[in-house]
Amino acid sequence: MLRIQRSSNPGVVFSLSGRIEIEDVTELQRLLSLEAAGQGVALDLQDITLVDRDAVKFLARCEAESIELENCPAYVRQWIAAERNRRSQPMRRTAERGVPRTDQS
Repeated sequence: MLRIQRSSNPGVVFSLSGRIEIEDVTELQRLLSLEAAGQGVALDLQDITLVDRDAVKFLARCEAESIELENCPAYVRQWIAAERNRRSQPMRRTAERGVPRTDQS
């Protein structure tokens, strides 16, 4: 279960606690869309206990959109970096199966 607390001073900070799972991503996107354009927005992840892959992808998109991730746990930061690296790898097809895969060399 995810708990979200909003505060502002002068930017907006959403303090998150608990688990961020796919079901929570939609609600977080909705809340972020309600904020004024150009306003500083941050997600405080200090009390996050667990994230799933969809949450990691969401957090990576947030950072790409200049939403700051405050107090991001090291394992989440590493997972975001790994997800970015995975997405930036060129896709290629294996000769034996014709299945797209990332080059891991």
